[in-house]
Amino acid sequence: MRMVRMMLAMGALGLVQAGGAVEALAQANPAPGAATPAQSTPALGTPDMPRRRPEEAQGDPMLAFDVNKNGKLELAEVKSAAAARYDELNPDLDDKLDRKEALGVLQGTEFRAADPDGNGTINKAEYLAYVERLFQRANPDKDGSLERAELSKPAGKALMRLLR
Repeated sequence: MRMVRMMLAMGALGLVQAGGAVEALAQANPAPGAATPAQSTPALGTPDMPRRRPEEAQGDPMLAFDVNKNGKLELAEVKSAAAARYDELNPDLDDKLDRKEALGVLQGTEFRAADPDGNGTINKAEYLAYVERLFQRANPDKDGSLERAELSKPAGKALMRLLR
């Protein structure tokens, strides 16, 4: 999408004769994430303001991740949210989450636990496997779903940190 926008802008530059028109075009069609004079908050999808669904910003994990709205989080719902979070943490899409990219989500022993091959990076499969292990720890009754009470315990909170 960005490449198409650049190509269109370059084509428009060839047609535009007046210098002021170029500036007007740039202001009318800013690059994604670029600050504009009228914009005082970070753009959605930038590191300062990650792209999130509105309900995820509310802080209630049931509203954010309970897709089937049954009042519980199943493993599939948690893994789906974790896969989306991994993609946000890995903006270069190289399927190698390094310590810098994981900063604030996985630290120290957690990073090592999520990196079973010890190569210093976490691929998506490793991340999802670690999320699944945390899900199992947060689900002591082994019923396959997490209720609010389970999410409020330390294991549930550790799991939620990987999804937000």
